[in-house]
Amino acid sequence: MAEATGAGRFDPLSPPLLTADLPGVGGRLRQQPEDFEVEEIPAYEPCGSGEHLYLWIEKRGVASDGLLRHLSQQLRIPVAAIGMAGLKDRHAVTRQWLSVPAECVERLAAIDSEAIRLLEVRRHRNKLKPGHLRGNRFRILVREADRRVPIEPLLERLRRLGVPNYYGPQRFGHRGQTLELGWKLLRRECPRERSPLLVRLALSAVQSCLFNLYVAQRLTDGLLHQVLEGDVMKHWPVGGLFRVQDCAAEQARFDQRQIVHTGPMFGTRMYPASGAAAAREQAVLQAYGLGRDSFAGFGRLLTGTRRHNLIYVDDLQAEWEPDGLRLSFTLPAGSYATVVLREIMKADAADSDAPSEATSEASADTVTDDALLGVPASGPHAGVVGADGAAGTA
Repeated sequence: MAEATGAGRFDPLSPPLLTADLPGVGGRLRQQPEDFEVEEIPAYEPCGSGEHLYLWIEKRGVASDGLLRHLSQQLRIPVAAIGMAGLKDRHAVTRQWLSVPAECVERLAAIDSEAIRLLEVRRHRNKLKPGHLRGNRFRILVREADRRVPIEPLLERLRRLGVPNYYGPQRFGHRGQTLELGWKLLRRECPRERSPLLVRLALSAVQSCLFNLYVAQRLTDGLLHQVLEGDVMKHWPVGGLFRVQDCAAEQARFDQRQIVHTGPMFGTRMYPASGAAAAREQAVLQAYGLGRDSFAGFGRLLTGTRRHNLIYVDDLQAEWEPDGLRLSFTLPAGSYATVVLREIMKADAADSDAPSEATSEASADTVTDDALLGVPASGPHAGVVGADGAAGTA
């Protein structure tokens, strides 16, 4: 990664912890799919009528693109006809809604397999699109966790103060390779003659890196729970943006969890901070020799947005089982379970195969778009999956 000082001295793949002074339980994750359960929280319930079938599907040890290929093959439809709100982990048991055209109703019995089960079918008026979810519920077993470590102080602090909303290391690619490519693209050190998806992922990794560094600096400076002049605030859990003018008044609302300050996903159209908050954001850019104009020339790939610096995990619970420590919690769309696990385990909780845990906001700081979900470029039969599981034509 590019050399930097000051605001850039933190490793974005392993940023400072909120609970660094408390011991972790260690342990191991994902020894089998049932150790990691994810259930999608939809943005809305299917209304019961319409031209689309909403399928509540459970998959075990199957990647999202594998699920799409399976549905395409069994229902004999293009991948582009399938709607999905967000990607889900491969090494897990996951449940989520997908949508298909209503004319598939006679072929639904073909969906069930050893690893994929159709649990419920309902109708709705529109196709499910990326970002149509509120969040995800997690039930995670940490095997070989240290039972001597007091778990309640960890849980109490995270429930009381929330969790820094870092991007997990999955965001940056294997050993940070996607991030390295992003830096080269941003600095015009390599041509953009690569797949559009890879370019999007790489540039998004740079935005995510700079966001992690901003939050890390704020945490280290003791400002993660303080409202600053010029902060861009967002209502919690969802709502519009506004700049702070009266710090005392907004601090009171922040303390009541009505609003949360946001950090920069830098881009050409990002809602800007002002005052002290803007100075901190500028320091992150300067640490890497960047300016606001560095993000120009990439079109919609780097328009920028704002992201909560902090998320709350009020329902965080832990229970010791014979095989280890069972954790349960809910996260909003776009936040990473591995970030919560890292606070508790004090170990690398990342999974190199999981770019998806909850990266499903419909905004510029996510990569859950049609391309990432496997939608083909064009053509009436593009994306139909052949009998061998490969994309082909009908």
